[in-house]
Formats: sequence, structure tokens, C-alpha cells
Amino acid sequence: MRSQDYGRDVLVGPRKRKVPEVAAEVGLVVEDPASGFCGAVVRFEHGQVVLEDRHGRERLFPLRPAGFLVDGAPVTLVRPAPTQAQKPVRSASGSVRVEGLKARTARDSRIWVEGLHDAELVERVWGHDLRVEGVVVEPLDGVDVLADRVAEFGTGPGRRLGVLVDHLVPGSKESRLVAAVRDEHVLVTGHPYVDVWQAVKPASVGIAAWPVVPRGVPWKEGVCQALGWGDPAAGWRRVLAGVRGFRDLETPLIGAVERLIDFVTEGQDEER
Repeated sequence: MRSQDYGRDVLVGPRKRKVPEVAAEVGLVVEDPASGFCGAVVRFEHGQVVLEDRHGRERLFPLRPAGFLVDGAPVTLVRPAPTQAQKPVRSASGSVRVEGLKARTARDSRIWVEGLHDAELVERVWGHDLRVEGVVVEPLDGVDVLADRVAEFGTGPGRRLGVLVDHLVPGSKESRLVAAVRDEHVLVTGHPYVDVWQAVKPASVGIAAWPVVPRGVPWKEGVCQALGWGDPAAGWRRVLAGVRGFRDLETPLIGAVERLIDFVTEGQDEER
């Protein structure tokens, strides 16, 4: 007589789920669950892996079984098959580029910039970083409406605003308007240039220096006329085409944007 099939032996315990092995390729973003440190693989030292976070901080971790998280799931990192030595791939902002990036869900916090050109320039250089961090950049259409827009936005913990302002110098109209905004959840930074075009290094757009525009003449129109660039739309295409990365920008703009990204993401990494 054939014995009856009673299915799985109930005395046998549940099978252990096998933790996958993942090659620790340069640029792979992983998290150490013990410390919460999250960063990209940059190299190996003494049989351990070196991770670098978005602030450039590096830490060394041993390659333990199931010792890391990738997209929230435990993995065992292993050294990739020997290949020709590679340097970390950098984004336009100079940060380690995350390959195969899937943009994270947008944060409630925002970065506002004065106009469309500012937004396009920030996207050109920091777009990769912003997608990694889930930060949306929106044009403000002028600092004159800043106080009203802040009130409408409704700031709070986890809902911060970073604002980039053109021509933010002592005594300017912009500085007076910004001074009216007093909110611990709002950070305003800026650069000293009349327009964001000037924050692009002249050599990057093939000129010796930005023209001096006579008082009373709209700045962009005056620049385009002096350089023979046609109208401002054509001029902006020239300017944007000359920007390949952060090295094409003046330091005040770089510092201002980096501070805003840090501000709107500070203390929110636990939401990952």
C-alpha cells in the first residue's frame, strides 16, 4: 500500500532565507545598519570597504555576512571580480555619482530659486544630488513675493525651505526683502551677482569678462547686445551650454547651493 503524503514535515524548521551576495562596485550606495551610515563604495583598504557619504565623509567597514543594506534589504558585500582600477565616477557637482539611480520620493522640504534660469542652472550642476536626496527645486518668480509665499507654504519640522537669491548684498533691495522673513525653518542664501548668468565663469562661455551694462538698461539685454548674442533666450542657451560642472561656476554660488541642500535634508535621513 502506498503511504499517504502528508506534505512538509512539520518537525523541520523554516528554511533560512539566503542573503544575496552583491559585488561592491564603485558607486554602489549601501547602508551600515548598525551605525546608520549611508554612502557610496569608493575603494577597498586592508580587506575592508570604504564608504563616502554625500558630505564627503569616509568610513571603513568590514565585509561581514549580511552586513549591509541595499534598498532596505540585507546583503553580503563581496569584492568585485578583479578589473582595471577605476576611480569613483563623479557627478557634475563633484559628488560620487550613484549609478542606476531611482529618484527617491520627494521630500516635503523645497528649494526655491528666483527664476527659470536659476532653476535650470541648479539642475545642470546639482540635478543628480537633488534626485538622490529627493529635493525639488521650484522657481519663485522674484524675491518680492518671498514673504507671502513662505506664509502660504507653511513651514515646520520636516518641511523646510531653502531660498537662493540673486544679488544678495548689504543695502540691496533683495537684502531688505529677505530680512523680513524670520523663520527657523527657512534658510536664505545668495550670491553677489546681478544675475545668475554672472555666476558662470566668463572663460566657460568663451569671453574675457562679463560686460558692464549701463544703468537703466536691462542687464540681460545689455549683455546680449554687447556680446552679439541676439536676444536673452539665445544668450541663455550659450551660457547654459558652457556649464559642464561645478568648476564652471563661481565659488559664491557653489557655496550657497550646497548650504541649501544641506539645510533642507538635515536630520531627515532617518526617513529613508
